[in-house]
Amino acid sequence: MMGDVYMCEKLIISKKKMQGEDGYKIFSIRIKQATVDKIDELSAQTHRSRNELINILLDYAIENSEVL
Repeated sequence: MMGDVYMCEKLIISKKKMQGEDGYKIFSIRIKQATVDKIDELSAQTHRSRNELINILLDYAIENSEVL
């Protein structure tokens, strides 16, 4: 064994995950500056990234929504 390389008959290299294979999808949205400011304030207060916080907020909103 050499570092993180394992010696055997063949060098085995696992395939790199393609974008989206981790269960996430990247896309852009337009939101008001005031909303961004509020998200950034919450992000600073909670020490969470903007992305993590938005996911938490969206998950909560989806789970607590009702279509009438």
